[in-house]
Amino acid sequence: MRHTQYSLVSAFALIASPALADEPAPGEAPDSSIVVTAFRSPVAQDRVSSTVTVLDEVAIRQQQPITLTDLLLRTPGISVTRNGGFGTATSLRIRGADSSQTVMVIDGVRISDPSATGGGYSFSNLLLDDIERVEILRGPQSILWGSDAIGGVVNVLTRRAERPLEGSMAVEAGTHATVNAQAGIGGTGSLLDWRVAGSTFTTDGISARSNGTEPDGYRRTSASGTATLKLAPNLSVDLRGYWADGRNDIDGSSGDSRVYGLTTEWTGYAGVNLVLLDGRFTNRLAVLQTETDRENYDPARSIRPLNFDAHGRVRRFEYQGSLQLSDMVQAVFGAEREEQRMTTASPGNNATPYALVPQSADTNSVYGELRVTPLAGLTFNGGVRHDDQSRFGGNTVFTGGAVYTPNEGRTVLRASYDEGFKAPSLYQLFSIYGSATLAPERAKGWSVGAEQAVGDVLHASATWFERDTDNLIDFAYCPTTGTLPAACFIPGTTTSRFGYYANVRKAEAKGLELAARAQLGVLFASGNYSWIAAEDRSPGSADLGRQLARVPRHLANVEGGLDIPQGLRASVAARYAGKTFDRAGSATVLPGYWLVDLRAQWRMAEGLTLNARVENVGDKQYETTGGYGSLGRTVYLGVRSRF
Repeated sequence: MRHTQYSLVSAFALIASPALADEPAPGEAPDSSIVVTAFRSPVAQDRVSSTVTVLDEVAIRQQQPITLTDLLLRTPGISVTRNGGFGTATSLRIRGADSSQTVMVIDGVRISDPSATGGGYSFSNLLLDDIERVEILRGPQSILWGSDAIGGVVNVLTRRAERPLEGSMAVEAGTHATVNAQAGIGGTGSLLDWRVAGSTFTTDGISARSNGTEPDGYRRTSASGTATLKLAPNLSVDLRGYWADGRNDIDGSSGDSRVYGLTTEWTGYAGVNLVLLDGRFTNRLAVLQTETDRENYDPARSIRPLNFDAHGRVRRFEYQGSLQLSDMVQAVFGAEREEQRMTTASPGNNATPYALVPQSADTNSVYGELRVTPLAGLTFNGGVRHDDQSRFGGNTVFTGGAVYTPNEGRTVLRASYDEGFKAPSLYQLFSIYGSATLAPERAKGWSVGAEQAVGDVLHASATWFERDTDNLIDFAYCPTTGTLPAACFIPGTTTSRFGYYANVRKAEAKGLELAARAQLGVLFASGNYSWIAAEDRSPGSADLGRQLARVPRHLANVEGGLDIPQGLRASVAARYAGKTFDRAGSATVLPGYWLVDLRAQWRMAEGLTLNARVENVGDKQYETTGGYGSLGRTVYLGVRSRF
């Protein structure tokens, strides 16, 4: 059976592609008008040396995802683990990097939770909402995004109005009493462009624990808004906001319980844009803030039902400039200040009062990147960034790359060298297991890739990458016998602890990502295959040389079907994830699995589409995290409209 699986994976690799809506028609050159905004300034796709996937609204709606991670895991190099159904703890790994080593951006606002263990973003509470475009930038990307960008960057843009007044709506319902509804309205004008949107989601869910018997429900409400006030032809003000409020039932370590969690997230952005030198010099000055509140309640605790409370806040002040010196030379540069704040508390029993203790860290940064096109089709880029953090001091990273297309995009060759770092989270620094002496995690990586249009029906690509990461922060356990070292006491006290965070690990990752897309008349086929060897290289570790936990070595996606111009699209999609170790230091193996989906959509009238899908047709029972279940066969039916 194992040889059969590997044979199928190899076969799918030959026809695999990352569902790129922005890809050209087979045989045509890439559209040079396509720009990638994850570089903090629009860059034409054929001038990008890094590996990037761009998904527009068409590609997103064809996949019919509910959550953002449902969409991301169908692209190369990405795996997802989830502790049960919707709303449970969710981790996303790009090329084997830890979930906290990925930067999440919505409408230019970087989102993270300083009160989380790793200080990154939890993807459990992010649905598709009003998202219109997604960009996945792979590899260390700290040159422009600073801390955490070791695995990559996920850049999300919500819908913008294109007409004086327009609206949209979508609603679908399915298995487990799931209902998902979204609506938005907006408009454009000579003085103001605006859009507001909202969504609601509810499901009875499944038992999060594999041994549970009662379903763990999830409900969520969200809203977003953008506005651009045009004060003058070269002066504008941007306002953006995002808010989400979720409630999820939580199973205990041994099964069912009445515990539930509340999570509230919001972001705000206010920026001024000034364009000078006939549009060649753009300036942006902005203030941004994100906040996350997490509370867990246990109704079984009669006196103090609140058994966990955490609040994280990030405030950023940004200046960014972009200077087009000529058609051949573009420079991006900027300065930032980030202020992180965290308060957490976990009461030890049902009656003891507790205090929320605030902690903080500030970072000042400067960066610059130059992109030069000395010859038609050949572009070089290089840059440097320096961060100075109030807790660990300074850190400098570099980047460089080149991209070459000798035939206006039919052939594209890319190569890049990138560095990344991740500052210790406030939890790792200041919790009862924290250590104020932690140093930042550091990564160096490179990649080479090629894309080729073959004939009139096929577009294929291949990318090889490698990444070394040092100073990885992990939990170090204290000895159970003998004299305890100083690190095994809570700093400033004589109270012992069973472990602490320390820079004790090293990891190496390398891999191959293959992709292709074919179209013949009304028939299409697409997919991708990724081989990821992400291994522990910590000296003296019992896991030395072993694949990192919950990182499949083999990943594959394939989809085929028909797309009739009259408005009908139907397809069969399959997804494979290889076996993984459940935890570091554990011999428990989670088996690999295949999942098969059916999808269809029918454009009944202009601006009105009916969509239906069956996910996990074979009702496969599988685990991405040991002891936690996953959704079996689910059926959804919905309608969406733009007017």
